[in-house]
Amino acid sequence: MFSTAFLDIPPLTAAGGTIVLPGSKSISNRVLLLSALSQGTTTLHDLLDSDDTRVMLDALRQLGCGVRQRGATVEIDGLGGHPGNRKANLFMGNAGTAIRPLTAALAVMGGDYELRGVPRMHERPIGDLVDALRQLGCHIDYLGQEGFPPLRIGEPTLKLDAPIRVRGDVSSQFLTALLMALPLVARQDVVIEVVGELISRPYIEITLNLLARFGIQVVRPAGEDRWQRFTIPAGSQFRSPGSLHVEADASSASYFIALGAIAAGATAKNGIIIEGVGADSIQGDIRFIDAARLMGAQVVSGPNWLEVSRGQPGDGWPLKAIDLDCNHIPDAAMTLAVMALYAQGTTTLRNIASWRVKETDRIAAMACELRKLGASVEEGADYLRVTPPASPADWKAASIHTYDDHRMAMCFSLAAFNPAGLPVRIEDPKCVAKTFPDYFEALFSLVQTPRPAIPVICVDGPTASGKGTLAAVLAKELGYHFLDSGSLYRITALAALQAGLALDASHESAIADMVQGLSIQFAEGRVLLNGADVSETIRTEEAGMNASRVSALPMVRQALIGLQHGFRRLPGLVADGRDMGTIIFPQAPLKVFLTASAERRAERRYKQLISKGISATLPSLRADLEARDARDSSRSVAPLKPAEDARLLDNSDLTVERSVELVLNWWQEKQPFGEI
Repeated sequence: MFSTAFLDIPPLTAAGGTIVLPGSKSISNRVLLLSALSQGTTTLHDLLDSDDTRVMLDALRQLGCGVRQRGATVEIDGLGGHPGNRKANLFMGNAGTAIRPLTAALAVMGGDYELRGVPRMHERPIGDLVDALRQLGCHIDYLGQEGFPPLRIGEPTLKLDAPIRVRGDVSSQFLTALLMALPLVARQDVVIEVVGELISRPYIEITLNLLARFGIQVVRPAGEDRWQRFTIPAGSQFRSPGSLHVEADASSASYFIALGAIAAGATAKNGIIIEGVGADSIQGDIRFIDAARLMGAQVVSGPNWLEVSRGQPGDGWPLKAIDLDCNHIPDAAMTLAVMALYAQGTTTLRNIASWRVKETDRIAAMACELRKLGASVEEGADYLRVTPPASPADWKAASIHTYDDHRMAMCFSLAAFNPAGLPVRIEDPKCVAKTFPDYFEALFSLVQTPRPAIPVICVDGPTASGKGTLAAVLAKELGYHFLDSGSLYRITALAALQAGLALDASHESAIADMVQGLSIQFAEGRVLLNGADVSETIRTEEAGMNASRVSALPMVRQALIGLQHGFRRLPGLVADGRDMGTIIFPQAPLKVFLTASAERRAERRYKQLISKGISATLPSLRADLEARDARDSSRSVAPLKPAEDARLLDNSDLTVERSVELVLNWWQEKQPFGEI
């Protein structure tokens, strides 16, 4: 997961391949609570691992549930409707799918509970649910603003003889919460009446489907009234199904359906294959497929997969503007707003009032960020109207504020396919952890852009200048890949010896061929060769001598140039060495030549060696560095020197933090997004 302050996505041009989606958030948190309320043990497979599900799991543990987790499989020992702990302070983060059903379940069971969340959670209304629960005798107090969390729950005095009335036009999660809680106390028929039109009906369908899996058959009248009255029969009891597989998230599928609809096919990978969810999903957001088809997407579906591709010019591409009632796909409809940027004409999304009470006010947020990109946007109480930029010249490079809302971040990543070839900045990319922690990694595994469009920062300099440290920190700050080019000859020598190849001219061709198949990663200060940690092995004196031997082989040097070019991957690269800016990446937009006085570099090397228990003297180290500088700067192949357009940085008297700050500022000056 990217945990940087922002993530810059270069302009993207094509996409293709297969994505396996994470489990559904809506299903995951529902089945976690239903498992906890049931008697016996339930094994849940393919459970979503995200902020929201972690919040729910932590709450269930605090309430006394046994929880055993092995990857995406979780075993829940149910409480049988009687919490083991009748007093708890529960932190619910910003997880509406956790706090609302838990509030209802705890309120009808009774105890002494406090439920709190992040500041945004305390701005998300819960009054209609609390009002409905108070109707039946639940004891709930507001600990802050009336109608909003945090809440205090006490012992109820239940009265279940009259229908419980709940508004249908605020959030379907309120009705879901009641439907999941009331079977705990259904000693007689319990009736819920919905006042007004019920929004987000597909989410209620998910709830009813899952309740049936746990032994609760909710009774509804026929016809349209089936959305107005729900009866939980007397004697209803939760029964564990034993095991249950969680469908992949249909809302998350919307981003990849949109990706297939707007991106040209990649070479030999025409279209996007989405695994884990198909047209027969129980999730209402799967109907996003229909909306995407209306806009021009080519969609083929199976029982557990989808394949989506862009239409041909004049037949699906550019996309077609639509006017759509989105009540049936409230979350996925956000993706349509970004797809509208690629449509001819004005797209209108209606009946989306529930956006106002989500992780943020999504109507206002979407309108603001779309305008940044150059779109014309009209927002109303329950609708959004989007007209794309009139021409490529009217698009703007934008820094997208995400409002701690996962769907804002994921939706707007698709704006990187804009016809103007402009980058897009996503602020606070880690907010996707709510439902899809690895979203950006998944996106980058599918998309393509020409290599020259992928940004590179080069950090060159003499031995012991600190270029490796500076480059590694820069890469971490930007979320970019990192290349320690100085290690490559050491790694190559090690790999050759492991393969039984002598480090001489007789095996030059074989070593060069071997280089092309090496898997090398630089991650968190470690060096991985074909998955094995070789960080210490390549730092020995012997490894250095072996590196010198392979560096003398011209074919190996040439192969390593190709290997270094291969590190230029999305979203970007920071490369350190001696010839990154002059030979390997001469067109890099930012080149830094880092140096320090020989005296200061000798002091740094001395401290480094002493910390490892290696004896050394400052005069000898300084002499060695000066001699090496002379050799490196006078060699015939790739001599050590600054690139003509390099920024010079003498860090003799600078901390690493200050050096990083300077380089980030230089990098920022080259971006179209404004201040960091």
